[in-house]
Amino acid sequence: MLLQALAACAGVTMRSVATALGITAAGITAAGTVRAEGDLDFRGTLGVDKSAPVGFSDIRLSFDLVSDASEEQLATLLRLTDRYCVVLQALVNSPRLSTWHWSAQWSVIDDISSPPRNRCGLN
Repeated sequence: MLLQALAACAGVTMRSVATALGITAAGITAAGTVRAEGDLDFRGTLGVDKSAPVGFSDIRLSFDLVSDASEEQLATLLRLTDRYCVVLQALVNSPRLSTWHWSAQWSVIDDISSPPRNRCGLN
């Protein structure tokens, strides 16, 4: 899911940046593929080996572009895509992350034949 989010974000960001740079207008076209790949030890992720790391050890993002834009325009497109892709920036800059746990205690007020709004103690 992480790689899917990265590829999707990079693709949408690239399209937006290309539009802003005029690469998709004035007869200049661009098309291509965004690919996200990563190295992952499933032994850690699946809990098979407690000493194996959980998560990706390496992630690679690549762009295969076909365009009549200049090399300078494409370099700017890639630089700005990297700069404004939110998922990529979150991975590169490791934001502070906090987790919280919430639990609810449910109680049955009436039997199952009661109206649905009363079954879980919610009105």
